[in-house]
Amino acid sequence: MPVEVRVFRLARCPREELDRYLRKTGEAGPYHSISWLEAIEKAYRHQSRVIAAYRNDEVCGVLPLVIIKPPFMAPRLISLPFCDYGGPVADDDSIRERLLAAAKELKTREGLNSVEIRVRNPAVETDTWNAGQKVRMVLSLPGSSQALFTTFKPKLRSQIRKAEKNGLACCVGMEDELLRGFYSVFCDNMRRLGSPVHSLSFFQALREAYGPRMVVAVVDLDGLPVGAGIVLLGNEEACIPWASTLAEYNHLAPNMLLYWRLLEWVSDRGAKTFDFGRSSFGEGTFRFKKQWGGQPKALRWHRLDDASGSDNPIVVPSDLKSTIRKWIVAGWQCLPPDLANWLGPKIRRYISL
Repeated sequence: MPVEVRVFRLARCPREELDRYLRKTGEAGPYHSISWLEAIEKAYRHQSRVIAAYRNDEVCGVLPLVIIKPPFMAPRLISLPFCDYGGPVADDDSIRERLLAAAKELKTREGLNSVEIRVRNPAVETDTWNAGQKVRMVLSLPGSSQALFTTFKPKLRSQIRKAEKNGLACCVGMEDELLRGFYSVFCDNMRRLGSPVHSLSFFQALREAYGPRMVVAVVDLDGLPVGAGIVLLGNEEACIPWASTLAEYNHLAPNMLLYWRLLEWVSDRGAKTFDFGRSSFGEGTFRFKKQWGGQPKALRWHRLDDASGSDNPIVVPSDLKSTIRKWIVAGWQCLPPDLANWLGPKIRRYISL
């Protein structure tokens, strides 16, 4: 049967119909949800487009996209910004190609410079990884937190218990108090790393859009938030796009308690996989995630090429050590916290990573 391709603006897209399709397919993850587009458009005013394929008036493919127009830079069409992956979800490869072709047509029609597609689980997987290569770290969950805990090595279990013995406590929920606790830790950590921070309104928009499919965890010491993270849920998957701790309290192991409580929470609520997020193969965060049982999965970021009909890989930035970047990071670290937290969102909204 013939396939019809339709392009929707977010305000006019048949959200329930598209999300229903995304929920039933095994390809879509939490970021593919229309909720991700809603949060970005509400918080940052970036316009979204959804390309959908139909067969017999039934959805058979979806490609969510966001238009990023940085000042003085070329505008781009991205699937998807601010996360590890997006890309087309479709019944078969031919429909997937139709969606990508429609994205290139949309780019031309909208006067944009490029189309960037970020794909997880690309067709060709590999067991051979290069040092520094960007991968997702994914853990298969056994069905309950009790069963999961027994799979941990003794050293990992002792580190979790150490955090509790150090007087740390962790709360998981959706309350505004938890979100604000998360944001205070997140802002401090981002300034320490020398990176502009997302706005609080972005996280509030995510919570509004995702509802019970988003949870916040905050680790505190005598009422002071010292670690925090956010998890998004969808299609029996859980992913943790943001997690932070206060460096001066890291000796108390807040990150161990944080990740365990989140793993415990999602395991007991039906999640079958936990996505620890993007890491550079072999480096510090990679080793941290690997100790929990996370296994590397391929990521492929590429730019569609109109001229050749092929596409060009995008080198996912690693821990760039260039002199210029060092200067930028050092300068940002020196900013007063209030200034960094005010200025950060104005810059971060245009950084698609």
